[in-house]
Amino acid sequence: MATYTPKNILITGAAGFIASHVANRLLRNYPDYKIVVLDKLDYCSNLKNLLPSKASPNFKFVKGDIGSADLVNFLLITESIDTIMHFAAQTHVDNSFGNSFEFTKNNIYGTHVLLEACKVTGQIRRFIHVSTDEVYGETDEDAVVGNHEASQLLPTNPYSATKAGAEMLVMAYGRSYGLPVITTRGNNVYGPNQFPEKLIPKFILLAMQGKPLPIHGDGSNVRSYLYCEDVAEAFEVILHKGEVGHVYNIGTKKERRVIDVAKDICRIFSIDPEKSIKFVENRPFNDQRYFLDDQKLTILGWSEQTTWDEGLRKTMEWYINNPDWWGDVSGALLPHPRMLMMPGGIERHFDGSEEGKSASYVSNNTRMLVPPSKSIGSPRKHSLKFLIYGRTGWLGGLLGKICEKQGISFEYGRGRLEDRSSLLADIQNVKPTHVFNAAGVTGRPNVDWCESHKTETIRANVAGTLTLADVCREHGLLMMNFATGCIFEYDAAHPEGSGIGFKEEDKPNFIGSFYSKTKAMVEELLKEYDNVCTLRVRMPISSDLSNPRNFITKISRYNKVVNIPNSMTILDELLPISVEMAKRNLRGIWNFTNPGVVSHNEILEMYKQYIDPNFKWANFTLEEQAKVIVAPRSNNEMDASKLKKEFPELLSIKESLIKYVFEPNKKN
Repeated sequence: MATYTPKNILITGAAGFIASHVANRLLRNYPDYKIVVLDKLDYCSNLKNLLPSKASPNFKFVKGDIGSADLVNFLLITESIDTIMHFAAQTHVDNSFGNSFEFTKNNIYGTHVLLEACKVTGQIRRFIHVSTDEVYGETDEDAVVGNHEASQLLPTNPYSATKAGAEMLVMAYGRSYGLPVITTRGNNVYGPNQFPEKLIPKFILLAMQGKPLPIHGDGSNVRSYLYCEDVAEAFEVILHKGEVGHVYNIGTKKERRVIDVAKDICRIFSIDPEKSIKFVENRPFNDQRYFLDDQKLTILGWSEQTTWDEGLRKTMEWYINNPDWWGDVSGALLPHPRMLMMPGGIERHFDGSEEGKSASYVSNNTRMLVPPSKSIGSPRKHSLKFLIYGRTGWLGGLLGKICEKQGISFEYGRGRLEDRSSLLADIQNVKPTHVFNAAGVTGRPNVDWCESHKTETIRANVAGTLTLADVCREHGLLMMNFATGCIFEYDAAHPEGSGIGFKEEDKPNFIGSFYSKTKAMVEELLKEYDNVCTLRVRMPISSDLSNPRNFITKISRYNKVVNIPNSMTILDELLPISVEMAKRNLRGIWNFTNPGVVSHNEILEMYKQYIDPNFKWANFTLEEQAKVIVAPRSNNEMDASKLKKEFPELLSIKESLIKYVFEPNKKN
């Protein structure tokens, strides 16, 4: 693999967060490189971020806008620039909803000016364009395969749309003019020096002041976070080893829900999350999850070094020691900040002085909280140890909570289900007694997604599940496999309303959706594995009525619903039973539903009685429903007598609905 050695590097936006860490790292590790920083010193820039580089004879700072063609051309020629690392951009999604034109100007037009200057001067040997994981759009919540560099770009907000647009220009200049371009797409980054409009520094500063931490929506959105020094190292690797014309994802598999980030910060500050977390109105659109495949970068020799706990504590300590680094940031700490986006708004200098406002961030009467020095958490010991796949999914997350409550040691799998070597590594590292598979593809927002993503569905639901089962069998491990009962539909032998349900040995008869086809296919193949316990879940319901996956939440938000009796799964009752089944080493196929059936109208009548007396809904027929969906839906009754015999205390569907869902949520 050929390596590239730059001489004179122009880094745009390097008074900002990520780029300042990159500039400082390069000057520290390669003192012979000349680094020229071009930054217009917008609201989220601070020259103090570059203090470690200030004394270097090979460091030069130029205040200016990348949108100035004359300035850019002048710098490229007079400084003999051979390499550009283009970080400068507006990046805060909240701001993009309020001032999207400024994002177009900075992110697209500014990039275009740089590219044209490179074409005109003809001296650039590397142009590294820094983009974002958000250009891929939302990743399915249950996806076990991350977006790779060739994945389709589907941005969902003005910020990510401008970054995708800039990427298209970069690609075009590479192909049309032979410009030696490389593009990076990264996960969220955190660490010292970050402007506190971003989640982690905002929460830390608010916690220091004893103020509530605002969570957009219900906090279920999942993000991946990389520590800034690890990201700076990734850019160092890409600069020297990246191949021209290629894209590199800079990512991590360590995903976290926003609510869990807030709870972790509450924990290190020893404050009560129940009292300190406040839920606020969501963004106009808030992607549920971003998930990257970073294998291409790891092949170059990069790997994440900083653990979440270590990085979070380093970041917290830095903000405690530098509370006024950014001056007055009260506007950034609002739940939905709209910062001033124009050059010269506030200019922060190396000595810490500002032009514009001079108010101090921390007033004399602000209560500062300094967390204890004890380490974060400690695992509880138990004779059982579960390895759970599907951490970011609904069932996987709930299983983890059940294990915590019962004191069962567990870890979430890091490997991809279809990657046998990564599964073997998980088993070797975790040494589990049981494996739970709650991963797979169901489609987002529903199974219609699978109709247009068939290869991805096969990869996760069939190939991945079979690979995990085979690896578990090889190691003598029982695999608890969460499957679906949506592989049956009412027929002449099992008519609607008859009370005759499909049994475990019945052959699937529903092939209306591609999702159901894959689940029926893999269930049939899994019969050859005597180490698998298959649990057929149907229309899952939980007491969390804010969860969009909850069947009750779904139908309560529909304009119209069909009215058909169905078997369903009350997760609050049945997921703990799945843990007990693992303890008993039960195997084979199980209809994992509460006994009996309940119709859509019966559920909504309960909803009206217990939750909202003013709730109204309308029905429509299956024929009418077919006009607004892509794939038909399964409707059936499952015979749960086998499960009831093993667990006599199992409640009927209607009894379980009242006890576990509606009574706990009852409005007075």
